[in-house]
Amino acid sequence: MYFPRLIVPASAVITSFVDFLISFVILAGLMVWFQWWPSWRLLTLPLWVAVAFAASMGAGLWLASLNVQYRDFRYVVPFLVQFGLYVSPVGFSSAIVPAKWQLLYALNPMVGVIEGFRWAIIGKGALINPLGFWLSMAIVALLAITGVRQFRRVEKRFADVI
Repeated sequence: MYFPRLIVPASAVITSFVDFLISFVILAGLMVWFQWWPSWRLLTLPLWVAVAFAASMGAGLWLASLNVQYRDFRYVVPFLVQFGLYVSPVGFSSAIVPAKWQLLYALNPMVGVIEGFRWAIIGKGALINPLGFWLSMAIVALLAITGVRQFRRVEKRFADVI
């Protein structure tokens, strides 16, 4: 009987999506409570969710395939996640990054996603650097495509290794 192995890493991303939906409902309640009415930009939120899904699936597929091949790789993952948190514009705006470093900074695939979320929800005052945005989106696409390819390439050997 065939079991699609892609479901296993996708389940982790989908579980996090449910957490996101719960958090978004709380955010919507707070926005109503504080009378913060979003603009039309909120309609682009499904696009940003899809891009975040693609970025996390791509990274998750890469990490899953590397974890099966190299057993000790699972100890590196928490450090990568923590490092990613510090180099992503979660607690700060990308505007504080000097102009000469903006393109290098945009190589982080989550820069475009987080700035897109900020632009869609906050609206005014949240700006998106167009060149950095498109570079970040290209990195997300590359990460998703190569992640699926890598996972499909090594999934045939998963049973032998595990």
